Amino acid sequence: MFITPAIIQTALEVGLIYSLVALSLYLSFTILNLCDLSTDGCYTLGCAVSAMITIAGHPVLALFAAVAAGICSGFVTSFLQTRLGIESILAGIIVNTGLYTINLMVMGLSSNVSIFNVDTVFSLFRNLNASDFWVNWNRLILIAVIALVMCILMYLFLGTRLGLSIRATGDNDSMVKSSSINPAFTITVGLCVSNACTGLAGGLIAQYNKSCDINLGTGMVTIALASLVIGETLLGKGSVRRGIVGVLVGSCLYRFIVALA
Repeated sequence: MFITPAIIQTALEVGLIYSLVALSLYLSFTILNLCDLSTDGCYTLGCAVSAMITIAGHPVLALFAAVAAGICSGFVTSFLQTRLGIESILAGIIVNTGLYTINLMVMGLSSNVSIFNVDTVFSLFRNLNASDFWVNWNRLILIAVIALVMCILMYLFLGTRLGLSIRATGDNDSMVKSSSINPAFTITVGLCVSNACTGLAGGLIAQYNKSCDINLGTGMVTIALASLVIGETLLGKGSVRRGIVGVLVGSCLYRFIVALA
C-alpha cells in the first residue's frame, strides 16, 4: 500500500496548517469580497519571524510574533486600498513584492534558515508525555487544537457587532456607509485579522519543518483557494459555520489529493 498511516498523518498535519491560510482567504475573498494577493509574502514573513525568534530560544513567543507580523502586513495592504485608493489586487501585489526584501532582511539576508537542534513548540509539547501514542500523535493533536481554536475564534468574531459590520461591508459597502459605519475601518480590521491567520500558519510551518526558505510561500494563494473551492463544493455555500467547516475539510482533503498524486 502506498498510502501509509504516516502519509495520512502528515497530510492531516500539513492540511490543518494550510487551513489557517484558507481561513484567511475565506475572510478576505468570501466575506470582504477583496482580492488579497499578499498571502504568499505574508506566509513567508510569519515563517521567517517565527524561525528567527525560535532560534533565539522563544518558540512560543515566535508564534505570537508571527501573528503580529501578519497583522502589520494586513494593515499595510489595507492602508494602500483605503487611504491611497489603490485597487485590492494591485495593493496585494505591491505588498507581496515588498515583503520579499523584508523577509530577506528578517532572515539575516539569507535565503534559507535552519532551526534544527533548537526547541520548538512541537518538541516542548512532545515532552509533556512519554507514552508511545503521545510521541506518535502529539504534533497532530497540537496543530488540530490550534486550528480548532482559530476557527472557533473566527466564528465568534464574525458574530460580534464588528464582525457583522465586516460582513456587511463585503455585501454592500454603500449600505454600510449609509448606516454610519466606516468601511475603511472594517476593511482594515478584516485584513489585519485575515493576515494574522496567514502569519500564524507561516509560524507553525517554520517550526514544523524546522526551516524557513524565502520561496516557501510561493503558490499559497492557489493552495488556499483550492481548499476553499473544495470545501464549498462539498458543503455548499451558506452560513459562516458551514464556510469555516468547509475550510477545514477542503484543506485536509487537498493535502490528501496531493499525497495520492
